[in-house]
Amino acid sequence: MSEDGVLTLGRWLADRGRVTPDRVAIDCPGCRVTYRELDERSARLAERMRAAGIHHGDRVATLSSNNADHVVAFFACARAGFVLVPLCWRLTPAELAYQLDDSGPVLVLTDGSHAPLAEAAVDAAASYPPRVRLGADGIEREVPHVATPANREPVEDTDPLLLIYTSGSTGRPKGALLSHGNCFWTNLSLSRTAGMTGDDVVLAILPQYHVGGWNVQPLLAWWCGATVVMPDGFDAGEALRLIAEKGVTTMMGVPATYQFLAEHADFADTDLSGLRLALVGGAPMPEGLLRTWLDRGVQLTQGYGLTEAAPNVLCLPPEDVVRRLGWAGKPYPHVETALADPATGELLDGPAEGELLVRGPNVFIGYHGRPDATAQTMIGDWLRTGDIAERDADGYYRLRGRLKDMYVSGGENVYPAEVESVLDDHPDIVEAAVIGVPDARWGEVGYAVVTPREGSGLDERAVRAHCRRSLASFKVPAHVSFVTALPRSAIGKLDKLTLRTMCDPGEGVGSSRSAGSRSERLEDAGS
Repeated sequence: MSEDGVLTLGRWLADRGRVTPDRVAIDCPGCRVTYRELDERSARLAERMRAAGIHHGDRVATLSSNNADHVVAFFACARAGFVLVPLCWRLTPAELAYQLDDSGPVLVLTDGSHAPLAEAAVDAAASYPPRVRLGADGIEREVPHVATPANREPVEDTDPLLLIYTSGSTGRPKGALLSHGNCFWTNLSLSRTAGMTGDDVVLAILPQYHVGGWNVQPLLAWWCGATVVMPDGFDAGEALRLIAEKGVTTMMGVPATYQFLAEHADFADTDLSGLRLALVGGAPMPEGLLRTWLDRGVQLTQGYGLTEAAPNVLCLPPEDVVRRLGWAGKPYPHVETALADPATGELLDGPAEGELLVRGPNVFIGYHGRPDATAQTMIGDWLRTGDIAERDADGYYRLRGRLKDMYVSGGENVYPAEVESVLDDHPDIVEAAVIGVPDARWGEVGYAVVTPREGSGLDERAVRAHCRRSLASFKVPAHVSFVTALPRSAIGKLDKLTLRTMCDPGEGVGSSRSAGSRSERLEDAGS
């Protein structure tokens, strides 16, 4: 271990196993694992995997819910210089087969509940890696031999640690390679904004196939010696019970997470007094939901990130969440940001709007096996996020939308995220998405797909009237359709490819579309 790079994550667990051996590292259904146990189990597994012929830099895929056995495998890979490839159990066998063939793992490790899915995925893949169960009765007892035994090699700070597949919402998923150093710097920056000590109790509900399932709070907790409460899935009632009974002090979720918790029948009576800080990512939290949590005495911090940045980029601390509602904040420590003119690529000074760029030790190695895609994503050492952002005179950033999602209506730029934010404020709208569609007169116009609250009787005229109260007329959607749910990727991101196939300006998406008049649409689109 002394030969390994100073930023490598295997060191964290070795240190904790020595300094706080009897403190609980993981509290999950049916088991509690101390730092000594986690350290010893992962060290033994690393040695056994090397002896079975798994070499430095080899990929090891997993298909598992959040659990202690999965964490043991993660730290074994970290200690031995292997690359963990956590696969998404929400995907189909065919989708998983593509990722298996793309990543080329030497093993596929799975928990019991996902073993049938792993079998189907391997059967559908061109490659045929061995499948092994996680845990003391599986991989920790016997590792299948895949090659000649491997020698112990030092793990470097720049070595890849995680291979996380992007959602593929705009095409085939790409595997983003994150190094030990990427993860170290992300957790250091998080510690300097959200803070954490060994006395904290973290509720980890983001799935571990997502970068946030590792690199937003859980890894920091294991660095600091805190306890991670880890249910094997998300259930709002169970999460509320754990917050109260386990003394949870901090957690991370997306706005939908907090919405489900707030809407649960037990929310009002749940003791939240110990929950000092809740992190929000994925999207800005709507004002009504924000105030619901603030009224319960829970401080919130908003963030923005992406897998390729490991993931943290921008942070809005608790003191700013109300007065800067809708903003993503300022860069995390050790992270640099800039705005580039989308047309020329020139960096913009002062208050401006352009494509958000990120630079720093958190920026990923690149896409596995895709130098072409990596080259398109990087400008020198700047990472192109593909997001359009606004920066004000005080250096705060607000996301305007995806560069590729922006459409031009009658010569005016329209960012769907802005329109979606207005739609989300309507009390009868559960969620909404907007895309640009071709229009003979204006070039492009907006098409809103809306999920209404059940029994609301919401129609297109009411939706458009709501938009006109807050938006310039050219931003008001020319078409509105209604669906029971928006299409989403396996990690919960809006699937714009599927959405676009659903949007025909001449027909409604859902069964309850109510069309406004043609003259009304033209007036809005062209004004």
